[in-house]
Amino acid sequence: MDARLNLFENAVSGRFFKYINSAGKAVSESSLPAATQELVKIRASQINGCGMCLDMHTKDAVAAGETAQRLHLVAAWREAKVFSDAERAALELTEQGTRIADAAGGVPDEVWANAAKHYDEDQLAALVALIALINAYNRVNVLVQQPAGDYVPGMFG
Repeated sequence: MDARLNLFENAVSGRFFKYINSAGKAVSESSLPAATQELVKIRASQINGCGMCLDMHTKDAVAAGETAQRLHLVAAWREAKVFSDAERAALELTEQGTRIADAAGGVPDEVWANAAKHYDEDQLAALVALIALINAYNRVNVLVQQPAGDYVPGMFG
C-alpha cells in the first residue's frame, strides 16, 4: 500500500510538520508523564483508526519500557486494572476530546473535573494540547492512507 501523497517529500507538508512537530516538543518537554503521553496518543489513534500512529506510538512506548499487557489493554482501559486513576482520567479526556462531535456540548464538566483532580494546570494544558495534536496527526495520516508497519523508534528524531 502506498500513501496517496508523499508527506515526507512535499514542500507544503514539510513546512506544516515543521511547525506541528515544534508544538509537539512543547508537550513532550512538559511535566505530563511520558507514559501518559503515549497512552493518550495510542487511545486517540485507536479511535481514529490511524495505523501509522498506532505503529509509532506502541513501538515508542515499548522502547520506553511500557509493558505489553498495558498496551494490549488500552482499548479496554475501563475494565483493566493496570492503569492508575490519573491515567484513567487522561484516557477519558482523550476519548471525549477525540469524539467531540459525538457529544452535544463537547467534553462534559465531570470529565474535565476528574482530570483536574489528577493533573496541575500545566499538565492539563499539555494534555489538551496533546489530544489536539495527536488528532491532527491522525487525520493527516488517515486522509492520505499513510501505511503502517515500518516505523523504527526514533526514526523521526
